[in-house]
Amino acid sequence: MLKKRDFYESQTLYELMVHPEVFPFVRHKAYSYDEFLFLTKQTIESEERGELISRTILDEWGTPIGTINLFDVQDGAGFLGTWLGKPYHGKGYNQPAKDHFFEELFYELDIQSIFMRIRKVNIRSTKAAEKLPYVVFANETRKSLLDEINDGEDIYNLYEISRDQYTLYKLRTGHEVLHEEHQLKEA
Repeated sequence: MLKKRDFYESQTLYELMVHPEVFPFVRHKAYSYDEFLFLTKQTIESEERGELISRTILDEWGTPIGTINLFDVQDGAGFLGTWLGKPYHGKGYNQPAKDHFFEELFYELDIQSIFMRIRKVNIRSTKAAEKLPYVVFANETRKSLLDEINDGEDIYNLYEISRDQYTLYKLRTGHEVLHEEHQLKEA
């Protein structure tokens, strides 16, 4: 489940964010709770200006467990940034959060492309991205963007999720589910 960012979850999110296995991979790092509050305020204001889209990821009890964001939004595209608190790694929260977020981005907010810049050393995120059937490795197809994000250093790989690829995936999986249900009824 997702919700718009606000100040009420700040203490919980800050405590999750500073974990040594999470902190290196957070885009907007806060080195103190006060700095985290300031960054949250900036995030909310940036969303109001249309520069980013930020949601808090909640567990099944409504507890904040991480964030999912679309940064640098312009021309119907932006960069995905997601983090979950360490206690929630490997518990199945990442994919449902992405699905909800992508549905909102593509079908409610008219985003056309979502880019993921993933540090080459971030094996966990690379494996997660490459598991998604609608993700395209974009180092060659978006070479100028890759060069821009690496700024002379080769530290990121670039992936892209287009609305068309995501929609095709959803239609295919929806069709497969309907087909399976139809076959079960006939059996």
